[in-house]
Amino acid sequence: MISWNPWSKLFAPRFKKVDIDQRFELLREAITGTMSRFYMARDRTTGQIVGLKILDPQKTAAFEARFRGLKKPSEGEIASRFNHPNIVRTFEYGVTNQGEPFIVMEYLEGSVVSHMLVAHDPQLEGNRLHIIRQAAEAVAAVHEAGFIHRDVCPRNLMFLQDDRTVKLIDFGLTVPATPPFMKPGNRTGTPDYMAPELARRLPTDQRIDVFALGTTAYEIMTGQLPWPRGLTAVAVMGHSRPGTDIRELRPQIHPELAKAIHLCIEPDPNRRCPTVRAFLSMLRKVEHEDIS
Repeated sequence: MISWNPWSKLFAPRFKKVDIDQRFELLREAITGTMSRFYMARDRTTGQIVGLKILDPQKTAAFEARFRGLKKPSEGEIASRFNHPNIVRTFEYGVTNQGEPFIVMEYLEGSVVSHMLVAHDPQLEGNRLHIIRQAAEAVAAVHEAGFIHRDVCPRNLMFLQDDRTVKLIDFGLTVPATPPFMKPGNRTGTPDYMAPELARRLPTDQRIDVFALGTTAYEIMTGQLPWPRGLTAVAVMGHSRPGTDIRELRPQIHPELAKAIHLCIEPDPNRRCPTVRAFLSMLRKVEHEDIS
């Protein structure tokens, strides 16, 4: 476990007020979420095309209030720490003149993996295992930096236009993997991918990301979840046994890949695959997605 204290200088305040309209040319609104707006923009100072995320200050403050007194780093502070080929790059963060937190990041051209799954995108064929491996590398890097992502799911994975690169995005729910942030009670995330202990408001650790990654891998391989879709967090609390055997939905799947995925979605965290690196180690035995 990485200690929090040595990072204090890394997370020293670097906020600056910025006139967004003056600094950026907003080319188009790409995504509007429940807590933010995301734009493709041109930085007038550099000419660079970037992704510009503007957070709702009230909703952001309400979320951050859950961690009052814990000196939680902001989303921008956390995201700017990563320099990994499978994690979106963050260049800058600050506050607009209107008091809205903002994050400037690389603009990614490609497809959100969740959209690819819904559309049965042909690019998935032959790339499913590749996407899973790169997603796992990204989550492993998050863990090794001392964080819990808390929202690993296909919606937060981008498959870039080079048809090879996968990037993990959105650190809005990410917290340090330290005891104060792993106490019972903070139930945040996407219910369909939520580990039972998180749904039950029990103590958590990085294994909740292992569970979410395994659920994501299951969906990438089959197009379906291991359990009924659209569950609420309360319904997730009823998960007391493993989901549908992945081989029922994809009979030709490589047995080692099936084993690795089911180990990740084990409801009991003490029986679950312990780390993302352990999951990646299991994947080394798998050269292809399926067997004939």
